[in-house]
Amino acid sequence: MMKRMALPPSNNLHPKVQNPLATAKQPNRTTSTNPFQLGTNNNKNQSKRRHSLTIRSSKSTQTPATQRPKDPQPPLVVVGSANADIYVEIDRLPREGETISAKNGQTLAGGKGANQAACGGKLSYPTYFVGQVGDDAHGKLITEALGSGGVHLNYVRNLSQVPTGHAVVMLQSDGQNSIIIVGGANMSCWPERLSDEDLEIVRNAGIVLLQREIPDSVNIQVAKAARSAGVPVILDAGGMDSPIPPQMLNFVDIFSPNETELARLTGMPTESFEQISEAVVKLHKMGVKQVLVKLGAKGSALFVEWEKPIKQSIISVKKVLDTTGAGDTFTAAFAVAMVEGMSKEECLKFAAAAASLCVQVKGAIPSMPDRKSVLDLLQSV
Repeated sequence: MMKRMALPPSNNLHPKVQNPLATAKQPNRTTSTNPFQLGTNNNKNQSKRRHSLTIRSSKSTQTPATQRPKDPQPPLVVVGSANADIYVEIDRLPREGETISAKNGQTLAGGKGANQAACGGKLSYPTYFVGQVGDDAHGKLITEALGSGGVHLNYVRNLSQVPTGHAVVMLQSDGQNSIIIVGGANMSCWPERLSDEDLEIVRNAGIVLLQREIPDSVNIQVAKAARSAGVPVILDAGGMDSPIPPQMLNFVDIFSPNETELARLTGMPTESFEQISEAVVKLHKMGVKQVLVKLGAKGSALFVEWEKPIKQSIISVKKVLDTTGAGDTFTAAFAVAMVEGMSKEECLKFAAAAASLCVQVKGAIPSMPDRKSVLDLLQSV
């Protein structure tokens, strides 16, 4: 039996914030000023309603999302994973057959989907998270962390038969990390076909963020629904290391790998910028028109087919404490800037500032910066 939980809606619906980097108007579905948005398809054929992800309870007084007045800003919708991150702090990785002692250990809320949703909430942008957790302490840890950050949890499903996903994060003294993921609820018990009601929040979004820590079949359905409504989709390559289904790339507006993921997915070297550019060309041939590459200490670059790449250097910090969640912070901040109508260059700079703040704090969700901190940093550089 599936246990559903009723979670109160967040009251943190933020008024529109004046954009200090651009004066572009909020994009709309028909005459978008968003420089990233592709052509739209308004075909909204109704499909037979099957399994529903919407959280309902006879004791809950909240109004279903499909009946509430629309937010002043079309929301950021993140569909993805939620993990309990089990951190162990070590001087170095253990060798094969070796046991070493950790200096410290703790469990924090994380997962690429939850991280990106938390970032959107902390940046004061209306954000919904669609995902699954187990009926356990780890699931409660995650929902409390997201809810306290202003993320709407109306589409989080609680599963009684599988545990919450979790990850072991081996954090080294230089701030670098290695991670092992256990899928749990992230990979189990998703409906074979998402209902039209389930996908309504996607069609009403301003932008959709996906990652590869949930089944590809779910991502494909969500991306299709978003494309049919003219909603931009960003797919973060992080997660499963299996090949990406070609069908998925047909419905993605921006694909965002890091250097390692780019090399694995293309089978090409990515040690130099020239090699990265050549690997991106292969992705263009696979159907992706825009590729946002996260380059770690070397910054980032946005490749738009037939255009000159746009580079963004990092905003340096005195000490890097933890890079966990930095990529998710970058991607989510980029999405927020994009849906707010910033230029491509401004989106990259806004995202770089958010990621710079993130690496100075331990933990994924705890390290996500608020909007004021990002704007203050941008004014100082």
